[in-house]
Amino acid sequence: MRNNLYHFLQERFLSAADLGLENAGGRCVTYADLDAGSARIARLFRELSLSPGDRVLAQVEKSPQTVMLYLACLRSGMAYVPLNTAYTANELEYFLSDSEPSVVVCSPTALPRIEAHAAGPRVPSFFTLDEQGRGSLIDSADTLPPLDEVLELNADDLAAILYTSGTTGRSKGAMLSHENLSSNAIALHRIWGWTPGDVLIHALPIFHVHGLFVALHTAMLNASRILFLPRFDADGVIELLPRATVMMGVPTFYSRLLERPGLTRDACRNMRLFISGSAPLLLETFETFEASTGHRILERYGMTEAGMITSNPLDGDRLPESVGYPLPGVEVRVADEQGRRLPNGDVGVLEIKGPNVFRGYWRAPEKTKAEFRDDGFFITGDLVTKNADGRIRIVGRAKDLIITGGYNVYPKEVEGYIDALEGVAESAVVGIPHPDFGEGVVGFVVPRSEASVSGDAVIQSLSDSLAKFKIPKQIVVMDKLPRNAMGKVQKNQLREQYRDLFQTSRA
Repeated sequence: MRNNLYHFLQERFLSAADLGLENAGGRCVTYADLDAGSARIARLFRELSLSPGDRVLAQVEKSPQTVMLYLACLRSGMAYVPLNTAYTANELEYFLSDSEPSVVVCSPTALPRIEAHAAGPRVPSFFTLDEQGRGSLIDSADTLPPLDEVLELNADDLAAILYTSGTTGRSKGAMLSHENLSSNAIALHRIWGWTPGDVLIHALPIFHVHGLFVALHTAMLNASRILFLPRFDADGVIELLPRATVMMGVPTFYSRLLERPGLTRDACRNMRLFISGSAPLLLETFETFEASTGHRILERYGMTEAGMITSNPLDGDRLPESVGYPLPGVEVRVADEQGRRLPNGDVGVLEIKGPNVFRGYWRAPEKTKAEFRDDGFFITGDLVTKNADGRIRIVGRAKDLIITGGYNVYPKEVEGYIDALEGVAESAVVGIPHPDFGEGVVGFVVPRSEASVSGDAVIQSLSDSLAKFKIPKQIVVMDKLPRNAMGKVQKNQLREQYRDLFQTSRA
């Protein structure tokens, strides 16, 4: 039985082998190229004596060759570990130590610092890959004959490990199987109505569930042409709209598009579907986009541990501030803290079960056990309501997660770095509604007695330690943090008091 996700993708996309990933200049890396290129990298893995389940860690820019690397891992049974390119060397050291990769692929400029941080966790092989798809990985693979074999696997064999932050600030590696990924891709391909001739605008990063799994998998299952942009550029996207039919993006994409006069009904005349996710879509963005283009954005909801969980319907009401209905095969319930099902309309924690739900956290059985009920339901930590017909609305998060521009930020990690700065007594980090990013990270800092703390200095001090998206957009210096009778910081008061912080000016 064919359980390898690559089998599903290959048998579909090779039916249109002359299509593939087209760059902004019109050059196409075809599906036949992707198949052959991934087969050569798979041969390289064999030459390195890698075994199924070995980890291949990649911190590289977006390129067709990065896609080849990912596909090579699938067909060879390796576990692909993509990392955000914004992670600093300090952050990277943990991922190297925790995942214990057999291969690390990084940009040529990053190689010296990564090798230095890998001195503790021994990594057998290093390769480079730059934004143009050049580097020692491709140079080495191109000297080898393709390995056409696609490894036979069990459905629950590991396909990828994606790191997602925890409330303690320590990242956890979510283990995703071939069945997790294939079941999600097949369901999304069906419910979003992919048809022959669909063309996808792909402006998302590919170290993330949204761009790597949701966008690429569904388009490949459809053998679609993919307009493959290195990064989001509003003018570039508008120029491509007449050639495309589907676009996936984070809310920031849509708010930036609305700033351009070129976003018109005529520019969108060939589009059939705009999809948004990875962060809450503001009502204002939804309504303004519909007025400008005639299209109602389809909002969906997912997470690293389960891929996509719910979606607004393709046909039917796409309601603002709702994430729609559970995907086919996905069970959901709204529960209290003890896991007891709550009546429709009550606010509770969303718990889910289905073939898309991950296998657990990498080398963390205690954390895995804590996140699952005895009957197999995964506790998402998101606070939701469900109406009588099953539609889900996200109302908050039981965990303190901030989602900014589609990226996850856990306050505890940022607070740890702020608290370590000279002159800082304590801090609190929260997410405040932001017109571009969904939420903007804001830090509230209490100086030590007789110390002087500058917000700009705090932000500057964090630049070498944290990825840019984690750094607060503003720092508010205050005498003390609001606390309850038990001494716990009342972050809800900070959110409420400063909820309009970003509404008058963009940050």
